[in-house]
Amino acid sequence: MKTQKERLIPIAFERTENALEDLRRTAAYLKGDSSLLPTFGPVARYEISDLFKVMEGAAYLLKTHKDEAIENRIDHIAAIIAGAQEEDGYLYPAHTTGVSKNADHWSGAGMGDKPYSWVVHSHELYNMGTLCEAAVAYYQATGKKNLLDIAEKCAHHINNVIFLGDPKYNNGKPVNQAPGHEEIELALVKLYHTTQNLLYLEMAKKFIDIRGVTYKPDGTGTMSPEYAQQHLPVREQTEAVGHAVRATYLYAGMADVSLLTNDETLQPALHAIWDDIVNTRMHITGGLGAVHGIEGFGPQYELPNANTYNETCAAVGSVFANYRLFLMEKDGKYMDIAEVALLNNVLAGVNIEGDKFFYVNPLEYDGVRHINEGISGRAPWFGTACCPSNLARLIPQVAGMLYAYNDNAIYCSFYAGSKTNIPLSGGTVALEQTSDYPFDGNIALKITPAENGQIFRLNLRIPTWAASSHFVPGNLYSFTGDPTPEWILKVNGIEIKPEIEKGFASIERQWQTDDKVELLFPMPVRFVHASDKVAADRGRTAVTRGPLVYCVEGIDNANDVFSYYMDNPHISLTVFTISNGILKGIPLLSFPAKSVTKNGSETAELKCIPYYAWSNRGASKMMVWLPDTETLVRDNFE
Repeated sequence: MKTQKERLIPIAFERTENALEDLRRTAAYLKGDSSLLPTFGPVARYEISDLFKVMEGAAYLLKTHKDEAIENRIDHIAAIIAGAQEEDGYLYPAHTTGVSKNADHWSGAGMGDKPYSWVVHSHELYNMGTLCEAAVAYYQATGKKNLLDIAEKCAHHINNVIFLGDPKYNNGKPVNQAPGHEEIELALVKLYHTTQNLLYLEMAKKFIDIRGVTYKPDGTGTMSPEYAQQHLPVREQTEAVGHAVRATYLYAGMADVSLLTNDETLQPALHAIWDDIVNTRMHITGGLGAVHGIEGFGPQYELPNANTYNETCAAVGSVFANYRLFLMEKDGKYMDIAEVALLNNVLAGVNIEGDKFFYVNPLEYDGVRHINEGISGRAPWFGTACCPSNLARLIPQVAGMLYAYNDNAIYCSFYAGSKTNIPLSGGTVALEQTSDYPFDGNIALKITPAENGQIFRLNLRIPTWAASSHFVPGNLYSFTGDPTPEWILKVNGIEIKPEIEKGFASIERQWQTDDKVELLFPMPVRFVHASDKVAADRGRTAVTRGPLVYCVEGIDNANDVFSYYMDNPHISLTVFTISNGILKGIPLLSFPAKSVTKNGSETAELKCIPYYAWSNRGASKMMVWLPDTETLVRDNFE
């Protein structure tokens, strides 16, 4: 959070200045000054969304730490946005100023030649959705309605044009089309939560209901009906297909709408798609969308390592979707997936210093290949900057995902050192959590009820990796070797054996001031094999500890990363804490392995670091899935 405030957010504001300038020029145009028009190019259709996401992240920071400079900056930007918004609520610089006129769909940078003429790729609704999310976050943090008023104006405009019909657009006929890039669904639900205006929730439901019904593209690649999940009505979908970011945003919106409208007809599709992902289409790091080109899901079990895509935004979307599925069903398995995606793929998307990024997240790297827009290793920014701006808005939201509650129950869904007050029906409960998770499995909670004797249920998530033979839910990744050690739960020093329901250990009692709950997860290093159906991982082993996936990086090891193999992955090993440098405080694993040489093989010390921490010390070779045999290493070399 400190790095976010001091480094990532300021850099992100600086690097989205072009989007802000386009809004300035649009505002000037609406006042009659057309001397400078917005830039027109491949990213013009969605560039302002990156600015809005950075604003959202900055606003969340204000919820925990007031900062006059950040607040003034957002107020300044809000005034510019208000000036660039048309009187009816429309907000889209290229169409407002006419720079997209006389262009066909794709030479118009994928936005069409006029408003809502190319909804499948224009990102109009996507942009306005990210603005709405920023507005909600800023209102929650400050109570100011300057951005919220703009967002509500956008929402009413969207309702008029898409669902009612507006004489100014589409010849007055309702557009009645879901956006090619999902996002507005999530935003409308947040607007509903904040304003309690039922219209916004109804709009979110309509967008979900019409997807794959009122419009289906006819083509291949980015114009295939599967690409934006428009191949079938959402209730008939059973597999994860198409662009992975769009898909996860859709699933998040479906979960929101199902929960808030009591629409259980959405749940069978959500269950089938989730099962498809965790059993056939998810990397061990939580990465989704293995296929380049469509940035999306390929065939079942197609999970390459060196040539995978795993966009950072897709992992962010997975956190959003699984968190909402947890809220919908109170099932800890969804938070297990969210946690692995967050602590591995998401955090790998930004360096420790908060100023360089990954768009693509491979599980194997040769140290040379240009995997990020012509950059070997991490890039300082991207032309399409959705990933760094998504990191800017997700990381500050994690604090709000630590706990959930209803009238008489508290759910501990993520673990991290924290303090909070939770308003239950019987009175407000103060919680203080002490933890070095995910590096250490010892978690302590001090409970202070409103009054001694207050009865409520405390639910503690027991992750899949701590309680089963699998690293994550699903059948893709199984532990090898020793059985999973048992976790321990104590209340005031006395061990208890609680009931387990949907992945949560439940304690219901009359709570007293300063009651202490201790949850102890053993965190030995574990070795993992993938399902044999994943061809890329056959004969290979991954290394994990707790929820973290580890990787071998060239800078730590004397021999070529690709020369190692796991001759005996069940021998004793050592866990160090790195004592200096950029990775100070991060665990490092060390154990003997074998390294292939010209004349055979030799024993060599192998060192591993958490996957999220790789590429912080320059471009370097890296590998997650290590060969089990010398033969496989030599086959790869050949």
